Amino acid sequence: MKISKKELQINEEIQDKEIRVIGNDGSQLGLMQLEKALDLAFSQSLDLVKIAPLATPPVCKIMNYGKFKFEQTKKEKEAKKNQKTMEVKEVRLSISIDVNDFNTKVKNTLKFLKAGNRVKVCVRLKGREMSRSALGFEILEKFKQACEEFGFSDKPAKAEGRNVVLVLSPKSAEGKNKITEG
Repeated sequence: MKISKKELQINEEIQDKEIRVIGNDGSQLGLMQLEKALDLAFSQSLDLVKIAPLATPPVCKIMNYGKFKFEQTKKEKEAKKNQKTMEVKEVRLSISIDVNDFNTKVKNTLKFLKAGNRVKVCVRLKGREMSRSALGFEILEKFKQACEEFGFSDKPAKAEGRNVVLVLSPKSAEGKNKITEG
């Protein structure tokens, strides 16, 4: 049974006159007056928790609320621990980059892609190079082809002010959902 994430009403916080009650073991105890349900919960040294406030009549469950909250935080921590964060690394190039420098940048980019990171490749245009932005697109295309084995591009290169930018994602993420850059 899925329990709502909002703050739950417990014991005396519940204001409804008649409620549907579920036992600690998950069994249906049926419709009851609030006082009778509270007495039943307290006799078992447990809490009465409203788990479905929008149902008609509202559904309450007899449970150990402290233990429930502890389990919830434990599950959240576990889910957070198993999450993999993907970093965006940045590599900067220029129009007048030399062959060896280009190869070094490709090598570093391949290292980042193998590690599972996305790489933002940026060609910075200075001064008169702004009028020759086509060269920036050519360099990025050549760079993309050099990294094809381990990475792919979601979108074509685009001009952003003084920069021409291309984002490469690792091949392992190709089949998965595309992660948008934030």
